[in-house]
Amino acid sequence: MKKQVEAGIPTNWGLFNMIAYSDETSEPMPHLALVHPEMDPSKPVYLRIHSECLTGDLFGSHRCDCGEQLDKALQIASEKQGVVLYLRQEGRGIGLINKLKAYNLQDQGLDTVDANVHLGLEIDSRQYGIAVEIMKDLDIESIHLLTNNPLKIEAIELSSIKVESRVPIVIQPKEENQAYLKTKEQIMGHLLNGKDSE
Repeated sequence: MKKQVEAGIPTNWGLFNMIAYSDETSEPMPHLALVHPEMDPSKPVYLRIHSECLTGDLFGSHRCDCGEQLDKALQIASEKQGVVLYLRQEGRGIGLINKLKAYNLQDQGLDTVDANVHLGLEIDSRQYGIAVEIMKDLDIESIHLLTNNPLKIEAIELSSIKVESRVPIVIQPKEENQAYLKTKEQIMGHLLNGKDSE
């Protein structure tokens, strides 16, 4: 995987340089890095690793808190001259079609974990080695990691990138996603109480 192209993107949160990473220039869904123009890799960088969630990120679905987490991460990256990595691993790695099938099972009473298991899929098959590769390409050596997910922390701590601190992204639950967030916290170990910040 390598950097294919970089372009300035003015956003609601300010200007970012969007960098596309893929093996081939013809890749229709490259991984993305949104980098603040004043990001300084010689200091710990405020960084979010965000896995694609089309339903939440683009369409504002209330079944999850992904879109709101992305919005908050971009706000922090703008304020702190940071980075948001956007990895194309939809639905915790199961893809959009399987995610929608899992939604149907959730509507029948299964939680988000049991729905994946019922479909014969992994609970979370996301990989974060790609994020490490991108950070190395950006010359980032240490980060303040914007996450609630302990698996992301563990994955980065196993690399040469130093995690200086975890910065929680706490989103106010909605009626439609309370059960989803409860499952993330109680079964998947997500840190949703805002503790362990820098």
